[in-house]
Amino acid sequence: MTRVMQFNSPFLLGFDALERMLERAAKASDGYPPYNVEQRPADEGEALRITLAVAGFSREELSVTVEENQLVIRGRQLEDEERTYLHRGIAARQFQRSFVLADGIEVKGARLENGLLMIDLEKPEPARTSRTVEIAEDAAAEPPRRAAREAARSPVTE
Repeated sequence: MTRVMQFNSPFLLGFDALERMLERAAKASDGYPPYNVEQRPADEGEALRITLAVAGFSREELSVTVEENQLVIRGRQLEDEERTYLHRGIAARQFQRSFVLADGIEVKGARLENGLLMIDLEKPEPARTSRTVEIAEDAAAEPPRRAAREAARSPVTE
């Protein structure tokens, strides 16, 4: 089977991991649970909040983990064997929702409120640094130049 590469330019060598990450993100979208991503005010950098609609899930039935550069939210409701349903319109459905995080994004916290799981993310402003790089002279070329300079300075006597 031939693999079609998105990054097939000869100038984009070594981007295989990025391509795999995009493929994973495309496959992981089944629509459940629904979610919002909002930009929040921040003192420095960037702040985001992901809100998932997880009605019917308790805090113990949810997990939020960061695996490499992915935020993974899992939900698994336990079946209550003591209940007998005449109609079951609210499914006890397990889910896994993944979000690929850019470098530098930190998960600051998560809370469950009124059936909504809110996860706060922050991307601090990167420190801006500047430095001067000293340019060294070529050691092999230095003696002939020095000899030429010294010859030009010394008076010619005949």
